Amino acid sequence: MPTDLIKTIEVVKPGLATSVQDIGRQGYYHVGIPPSGALDQYALRAANLLVGNPEGAAALECTLLGAQLLFHADALIAVTGAEMAPKIDGVVQACNVALRIKAGSTLAFDYVKGGARAYVAVGGGIDVPVVLGSRSTYALGAIGGHEGRRLQKGDRLSIGEANATAREGAELPAPLRSPLGSEVELRVLPGLYHHRLTDLSAGTFFDDTWIVAPEADRIGYRYKQGRPLEFREREQPFGAGADPSNIVDACYPVGSIQVPAGLEPIVLHRDAVSGGGYATIGTVISADMDLIGQMQPNHRVQFVPVTMEQALAARRDAQSRLARLREALLI
Repeated sequence: MPTDLIKTIEVVKPGLATSVQDIGRQGYYHVGIPPSGALDQYALRAANLLVGNPEGAAALECTLLGAQLLFHADALIAVTGAEMAPKIDGVVQACNVALRIKAGSTLAFDYVKGGARAYVAVGGGIDVPVVLGSRSTYALGAIGGHEGRRLQKGDRLSIGEANATAREGAELPAPLRSPLGSEVELRVLPGLYHHRLTDLSAGTFFDDTWIVAPEADRIGYRYKQGRPLEFREREQPFGAGADPSNIVDACYPVGSIQVPAGLEPIVLHRDAVSGGGYATIGTVISADMDLIGQMQPNHRVQFVPVTMEQALAARRDAQSRLARLREALLI
């Protein structure tokens, strides 16, 4: 076997949008480089733990349509997140289970039946260069991952050194799997510019059911079919645009909600820019951000207002669930 094929994975078909992601890069958002990383952080951690990796190791994120991958080495793999059944040499396998794949075998995927993003962990992790502390792909900035972009046909990915104690057949308990519903509640902490909405629109935003628009990706999720939002009349300050939703530039946290022209809310996600000139009317709490990454176009969402105390309690609950995951899967 040629030495350049040893311990590699070859991309036969890239799927719709497959990229290398880990838990993301921190500490650079203030200079415009977002965290990137898996949109469903919990599912990524679960996949890695199943194959004996550190939970933040680099894996593959497959969106809506899985990749086809040729393995040039024996490996232990696991697929979590979206219900996108893996197939080894055409034989359907289970999600959320550590599976053995042999050198020369091909991994492909069935059509997605629930959720939007599947995570493929490989024992040893995907060994791409570390850029600013992370292997995650930030395609808009062309950094990280494999050549700073989504995977393409013919790409070859190196595999790191696997944990020798990891075992085939390890399974993620059903209560600890990612929720994959088509109707989701997203808890929102009303934000810095929520006061710019009229009283009526401040209520209808939370009363209405919104639908995921086709423009939903790693940068942000757009929602439609709710009632347009109205902003209070004012003389726009110097430096702000003419639209009532415009402000003088401000910072955007991950999860912040902007509503250009008051029409369709956009929830900014892990590849979003760090600031701009749209009013942010609230922020989806950190405990619910993984849910967004598993939403398909036309899924339905209800935004639910919460207090800071409720948001912190939800974060503690999420941390407790993660602790149970580690307890169940750590070897």
